[in-house]
Amino acid sequence: MEYTDSAYTAMIEKISSRFPSYQKVGGRAYKPGLDNMLFFDQLAGHPHGKYLTVHVAGTNGKGSVSNIIASVLAASGLRTGLYTSPHIIDFRERMKVIDGRVGSSRAECISRHEVWDFFDRWGSTCEHLDLSFFEITTMIAFDWFASENVDVAVIETGLGGRLDSTNIISPVLSIITNIGLDHCDILGHTLAEIAFEKAGIIKPGVPVAVGESSPETAPVFERKVLYTNLPDPRYMGDREKIMSLLAFADRTEPRLWDERDMLLRCMDLQGCYQAKNLRTVLTALDILSSEKTLQSHGIFSPLAELYSEPGCRTIANAIVHTAERMEFRGRWEKACSNPPVIADIGHNPDGLGYNFSQLGKMKENGDYTDLIVVFGAVAERDLEAVFRYFLPEAEYVFTQASGSRAMPAASLLERYLTYCSSSGTVPSRAESAGNVADALARAFSRAREIGEVNPGARPLIFVGGSAYVVSEALPVLSDNPEKS
Repeated sequence: MEYTDSAYTAMIEKISSRFPSYQKVGGRAYKPGLDNMLFFDQLAGHPHGKYLTVHVAGTNGKGSVSNIIASVLAASGLRTGLYTSPHIIDFRERMKVIDGRVGSSRAECISRHEVWDFFDRWGSTCEHLDLSFFEITTMIAFDWFASENVDVAVIETGLGGRLDSTNIISPVLSIITNIGLDHCDILGHTLAEIAFEKAGIIKPGVPVAVGESSPETAPVFERKVLYTNLPDPRYMGDREKIMSLLAFADRTEPRLWDERDMLLRCMDLQGCYQAKNLRTVLTALDILSSEKTLQSHGIFSPLAELYSEPGCRTIANAIVHTAERMEFRGRWEKACSNPPVIADIGHNPDGLGYNFSQLGKMKENGDYTDLIVVFGAVAERDLEAVFRYFLPEAEYVFTQASGSRAMPAASLLERYLTYCSSSGTVPSRAESAGNVADALARAFSRAREIGEVNPGARPLIFVGGSAYVVSEALPVLSDNPEKS
C-alpha cells in the first residue's frame, strides 16, 4: 500500500488497538521474556549488532541520563541514536538521531515514512508473533538506527532489565541509575528484588556504572558482576580485576564533578534530581573515554580528546543544552509563563518526593506566593507514600488522564481526604476535574482569582503525578495564548 497521511494515521490507530502499550493498559501489555525479540531480531538480521550501544536501566533518572549521554556523544562527533520511553506527544519521540559527524545541534525523530516502511516489511511478523507495543517500538528503533548508520545508540530499558525487550543487545557500557520501589507487582516488593531485575542488563566483560549504592542494593550488583564474569577466561577468576568493571557513581569523583555547581546552575534540565543524574553521567563518560575502553572501542577517542580541551567546553555545552539539543520534554519543563507552569513526569514516591521538595524550596526562596497542583496518578500507585510529600500550603486539582490505568479524579480526591483524616493532617483546598484540560482550566481560573484578590500575588501551577497527565497537559499549554 502506498503511503498517505490518512493511511499512516489509520495504521497507527490499528497498532495502538491491536498492540496496546503499557502506557495505556499497564501490566496487561507487559510480556516478560526475550524469545520473541530474539527470534524477530534474527529475522531482521541483528540490526543492533551494526553499531555500538550503551544500555541504561534504573527506577528514576534513566531518561535524563540517556539524553545527556547522547547529547555529549554527538558533541564528540559521533552519529548517535537514542531510544527512550515513554513518549510525551508522539511515539516517534522514542527514536531519535543526532548527527555529530556534521555538527548537528538538534536531534531528529524517526519520520512517519520510515515507520510506515517498517510495518510494510514487518507488520505480518508482528501479528504472527503477537508482539507487545514495546517489543515493536524496540525493533523499529534497532532497525532504524542500523539504516541511519549510527556510530553508537543509547538504549533505555522500558521496565526492569533482565526480561526487558531491549536486553538482547551487547553494550559497551551498562548503566543503572538508581533503585526505588516502583512497578512492584512485576519487579518485586523489595529494593533487593528490584535491583536483581535491573542488574539483568549486566553482561560479561562489560563495565557497569551504578548511580547510587545502598546497603540493600550494592551487594546485588556486586554479586551479579562477580558471578557473570567468574567463568570468563579473560579474568581467570581474579576477583579484583572483575570488580574493577563496577563503578558506583556516588563513591567516585568523576572528571568535571568539580564543575557541578556551574553545570547544574546552567543546565536546561532544572529538576533538583539532576544532581544525582549528572554524577552518573560523568562517571559513565569517564568509562567511555578511559584507556581500557579506547583499546576495545577506539570510536570514543574524540570523546577522550574533548577532556583535554580548555575547560572541556564542548562537553559542558552539550550537558547544559541537553533538553534543547535532544528535544527532551516533561522534566521540570517550564511550559507556560503567565502564570508560570512547571510540568514534570515524576510519578513514583521517590520522584515526586524530589518534585515537592524542590517546590517547597522555591516557596522559601520567594519564587512564588501560591501553589496550585494539577495531579493525577495511575490506579496502582501507592498514594499514601505520595501524599506524605504533599505541601500543606498548596491547593490541589485532582484529575485523570485518558486510558484504563488512570485513577478516577473523584477517587483521588476521596483517597486524599481519607489520608488526611487518618494521618491527622489538615486537608488543603482540593477539588477534582474529570479530564486534564478541565483541570488546567480550573487551575488557571484559580490563579487569576488569587491575583484579583491580591494584586501582588505570584501563583505557580505544577502539573505532575503521572507521565500521562503531563502528556495530555503539554499540548493544551502550548495552545494557551498566554504561554509566553
